[in-house]
Amino acid sequence: MSAQIFSRNANAILLVSIAAIVLLIVGIISALIGLYLSPWYTGVGDAIEQPVPFSHKHHVDQLMIDCRYCHSTVERVAHAGIPSTDTCMSCHSQIWTNSPLLQPVRDSYQTGEPVLWNRVYDLPDFVYFNHSVHVAKGIGCASCHGRIDQQHLTAKAQPLYMGWCLGCHRAPEEHIRPRDEVFNMAYEPQMMPIADRLALVQEYQIPVDGRLTHCYTCHR
Repeated sequence: MSAQIFSRNANAILLVSIAAIVLLIVGIISALIGLYLSPWYTGVGDAIEQPVPFSHKHHVDQLMIDCRYCHSTVERVAHAGIPSTDTCMSCHSQIWTNSPLLQPVRDSYQTGEPVLWNRVYDLPDFVYFNHSVHVAKGIGCASCHGRIDQQHLTAKAQPLYMGWCLGCHRAPEEHIRPRDEVFNMAYEPQMMPIADRLALVQEYQIPVDGRLTHCYTCHR
């Protein structure tokens, strides 16, 4: 009679070991996905340090300055535009003229060298995004930038991952608003009945045949 090579509980040990390895792999993958989506990695909610601590809350919410005064190209071209020093000085040549916080702006005005702002949203070069198209189709600033009018220092509101963008492209009626409400930060698209939002999708000629989710739409 031959000797038994494996112990009687060998099969149980093997099954437990396989289950433990599978659970470990699943746990590691889940942890990596969670890290990838977390604010720690995406930077959502973290204010970006700037040469001048510009407050959108002060300028937009308190002084009620329209977005387009500073981001003057947002309705015409792909890029919303960063305000020139002349735009800043159109006000600050008369108010807060000696504020130490605005010294970089005054230096820029005197030397002609632009203020070097740090980007808050920085899409990869292979991603195409056009601000003017979204504005024309009734997508408000707050849909991507959140309630930036309540931010003292500018931070990301969305990570702008592809899945998040595709969610809007698949269901534009969830985010669409009348064009005259695009720059109204307090407006909520859900304030309008879904039937009216669907009517706006048709009126603004937003494709609903799948073209908005085609790779070429954003990767050109």
